[in-house]
Amino acid sequence: MKGLPHVLGIVLAGGEGKRLWPLTADRAKPAVPFGGNYRLIDFVLSNLVNAGFVRLCVLTQYKSHSLDRHISTTWRLSSVLGQYITPVPAQQRLGPRWYTGSADAIYQSLNLVHDENPDYIVVFGADHVYRMDPAQMVARHIESGAGVTVAGIRVPRAEAKAFGCIDSDTSGRITGFLEKPAEPPHVPDDPEVTFASMGNYVFSTDVLLDALRADAANPDSDHDMGGDIIPMLVERGEAAVYDFDDNDVPGATERDRGYWRDVGTLDAYYEAHMDLVSVHPVFNLYNQAWPIRTATPPLPPAKFVNGGTAEDSIVGLGSIISGATVHQSVVSADVVVDSGARVEGSVLMPGVRIGKGAVVRHAILDKNVVVADGGKIGIDPEVDRGRYTVSAGGVVILGKNARAA
Repeated sequence: MKGLPHVLGIVLAGGEGKRLWPLTADRAKPAVPFGGNYRLIDFVLSNLVNAGFVRLCVLTQYKSHSLDRHISTTWRLSSVLGQYITPVPAQQRLGPRWYTGSADAIYQSLNLVHDENPDYIVVFGADHVYRMDPAQMVARHIESGAGVTVAGIRVPRAEAKAFGCIDSDTSGRITGFLEKPAEPPHVPDDPEVTFASMGNYVFSTDVLLDALRADAANPDSDHDMGGDIIPMLVERGEAAVYDFDDNDVPGATERDRGYWRDVGTLDAYYEAHMDLVSVHPVFNLYNQAWPIRTATPPLPPAKFVNGGTAEDSIVGLGSIISGATVHQSVVSADVVVDSGARVEGSVLMPGVRIGKGAVVRHAILDKNVVVADGGKIGIDPEVDRGRYTVSAGGVVILGKNARAA
């Protein structure tokens, strides 16, 4: 777009998502449905496209069919204007091996960089829920003259041990990059807060290419962006931090400004859904000034019949709540909740069927799950653990196409 620097976006979407099993038993983590309408990949792609970055490569690897299909059918841009979002599978360009890490994924795909010849490369992860204007981060990167800029989100020091942590000086230069440290560093202006890496990076192209080549030649490297490339550039004095608090997204409310969730575990995935359904949501899907984009199926509007109700909930297209009660839940498209059933604090993905008189509480039901008449999920923890997956936080999860008595 006119006025923007020449930027290539690379979205890392090859993770297995083991901690989200069984939701990732049959799909890549970025393809996991979220929020009734979306897939996780839609959040990063929306942020990049809304910011005007429309030359994007999505690097995939594991169980990528549904992800590839979603990108190909949903994210169609204008080839006349030179715009594209393309899924790029592992191609074994450097020999008969798969990607050994996120840095190796880019190294094995350098033909994409050479074809586009950008001035800057934006490397973002594919499985976080948030709004961000990446153009502001790119502008800060250019202004700073850094080789790489790492997006950092402020988290309490007590919680920072689970993240890659950034140690920086008052100028914004990164002086240390530590993976899940026992004693996280603090930000220069607050001893109780740490910069956690969001897994989003902006590189000057020549700096990234040089770092990738050096990393590929190092037999002791794990070839990981956060574990190897960023520490290398920190040591060279070429890394800067971008404070996510400085990012101003159009239409953001005071309540959801700065929202970012790593939904890498079942409990985090569940809690992020619960953030959506309050009257004043912690994360607002209804911000039309910075929309989360996707394609919706050709279904009729949701229908509530025979006294069916849904409160503090999201209900997707084509769903029918018939003589049933839904409370504080996310109901996706084409879901049927039959008479006398009650759904509480749950996430129902497309195609779910809840039988008459069934009770579903504190649960995640993947696509096309069927709960029989009178079935009970989330009522007896011992029974649930014997039949289904139960998270550390007590959420009951049924995988795709499961049948529950």
